[in-house]
Amino acid sequence: MKFISTSIHGILDYSLALLLIATPWLFGFVDIGTHPESVIPILAGVAVAAYSIFTNYEWGAIRGLSMTAHLWMDAAGGLFLALSPWLFGFASEVYLPHVILGVLEIGSALFTKTETSGQREPEHIQ
Repeated sequence: MKFISTSIHGILDYSLALLLIATPWLFGFVDIGTHPESVIPILAGVAVAAYSIFTNYEWGAIRGLSMTAHLWMDAAGGLFLALSPWLFGFASEVYLPHVILGVLEIGSALFTKTETSGQREPEHIQ
């Protein structure tokens, strides 16, 4: 059941991007050198903002990326973010922000409609 409109999803995208970028400071584990626990959410936030700008939905500026592709990117990025504490070996220091935000990103991908309110499903030709 898909109940999140593409318009609401766009708001969630840019909000999540800002939250991801701010996460190391908000949760007190900022150390941007070679520390993946800080770098990964920042890069994930930049990526979400970047591909959102290129998505064909109400909040996209360039609109070259389909909503379906965008949602797959959200799901893959959320999975990567949620698993990153174990993939990069920092789970003993911090893992909850990565897991929670990753799961939220996956959830938003699963429950978002693929057509904007102005788009219609193609009519079937018989």
